[in-house]
Amino acid sequence: MKKTTPAANPDAYVAALTGWRRKCVESLRRAVRTTPGLEEEVKWGHLVYLANGPVLLIRAEDARVLFGFWRGRRLTEIEPRLKRSGKYEMATIELREGDTVKPAMAKRLAKEATAFNKKLGDPRDAAKHEPQKTASTKKSPTMKSRTSKTTAKVVKKKQTAARSSAAVKRKKLG
Repeated sequence: MKKTTPAANPDAYVAALTGWRRKCVESLRRAVRTTPGLEEEVKWGHLVYLANGPVLLIRAEDARVLFGFWRGRRLTEIEPRLKRSGKYEMATIELREGDTVKPAMAKRLAKEATAFNKKLGDPRDAAKHEPQKTASTKKSPTMKSRTSKTTAKVVKKKQTAARSSAAVKRKKLG
């Protein structure tokens, strides 16, 4: 995707769009803006809605529009089209030409996502408290989980201690 200068404000962001992407963004924006307590701004090059931290985004790209939620993984029971993506608890709906999200659904998702931020705080803060994954700790299909590794270390220490204890007893008896 080519780099562009971010829009000066949300109205300019929408005005720069054309065709189906503009109609899609306008529809989502209209629905989302009915949610009390949300602030709208252009952040990270797209529309972002904030309430105690980022709540949701609307991002128009060349061939799709993303409708995403920082705590979207908690919303998948409401809208199964939400797919996990990125960090935090991010999940997005990918809309292509002809796809829609009904305004009532967009409103409900925005309201629920806002309530999560009100209850749980800024999702970026929650992510700061999670252990950071490094190349050596990321799970892969062939790597055991951290829990399994920790359990294995504890078991190994206990086995080593038991062997040492048994060796000491043999020397005393011996």
